[in-house]
Amino acid sequence: MEGEAAWRCPNEAGCPPQIKGKIEHFVSRKAMNIDGLGEETIDLLYRQGLLHNIADIYDLKAEDIAAQERLGEKSAQNILDGIEASKQVPWARVLFALGIRMVGETTAKKIARVYTSIDSLQWATAEQLCAIEDVGPQIAENIVAYFNDIRNLEILDRLRKAGVQMALSDEEISNLNSQISNVLQGQSIVISGTFSQHSRDEYKAMIEAHGGKNVGSVSKKTSFILAGENMGPEKLKKAEALGVKLMTEDEFLEMIK
Repeated sequence: MEGEAAWRCPNEAGCPPQIKGKIEHFVSRKAMNIDGLGEETIDLLYRQGLLHNIADIYDLKAEDIAAQERLGEKSAQNILDGIEASKQVPWARVLFALGIRMVGETTAKKIARVYTSIDSLQWATAEQLCAIEDVGPQIAENIVAYFNDIRNLEILDRLRKAGVQMALSDEEISNLNSQISNVLQGQSIVISGTFSQHSRDEYKAMIEAHGGKNVGSVSKKTSFILAGENMGPEKLKKAEALGVKLMTEDEFLEMIK
C-alpha cells in the first residue's frame, strides 16, 4: 500500500509493536472478539513473557493472569471465558483475524466461501487466488507468503489443536450452496439503526446471500438503506440530500422472500 514502507518494520517476528499489534488485531471485536484482552493487558502479558504470538492466547492460565498487576481472579475468568467463546468464531472471521496483510473483513469472507478450510487455502496458488472477487495480485502474493512461513504454520497448528474453527461448518456450507437468489444482484446496501426481527449481522448475511453488497457509508452509489429504529442522523441527512431510498425491515423481508 502507498506509504507503507515508510512505517512497516521488516522484522515482523521480533518487533514488539508488530507482535502486540497482531495480537490486538486478533482479539478485536470484528475478529475473535475476546473481551478483556485490551492493549494494556496485552502489553503487560507480553512483558511478562506470557504472550509472544496469537497462539499463546490459548495457553494462558487463570493463575498467571490473576497474578498480574491490575488484574485478579475476576479479570482472569473474564479473559478465559472470552478465549473459550472465541473457539466458536466462524472460519471467515478467523481468516480475517490472522492478520494477513491486506486481507480485510470483506475479502476474508469472499476467500472463505471459495476456500472453505485452512487446508484448502494453504495450497492455493497466487493465480487461483486472483480468480476470487477483490483479490488482486498483491493480496494473493501476501496469502501465499503467509503460508510459506514455517512460523505461521506452527501457529496455525497450535490454533487448530486449541479448537479454533479452521473450516466452514456443515451448516455454513449448506447455506452457501443454497445461495441462489440474485434479487439484490448489483445493489449496494447500507444498514443503519436497530432491528426487531433479525440482528444486523443476520441482515448482512441475507444481503450477501441474495447477491447484494454491504457498504458502510451512504453515497450516490448506494441502492437503498435498510433502516431500523434510531437510524443515525448523519446517514439520514445524507440519504435525504442524495435522494437515497429508505427501506423498512418488513419491506426488505418481503422483497427477498
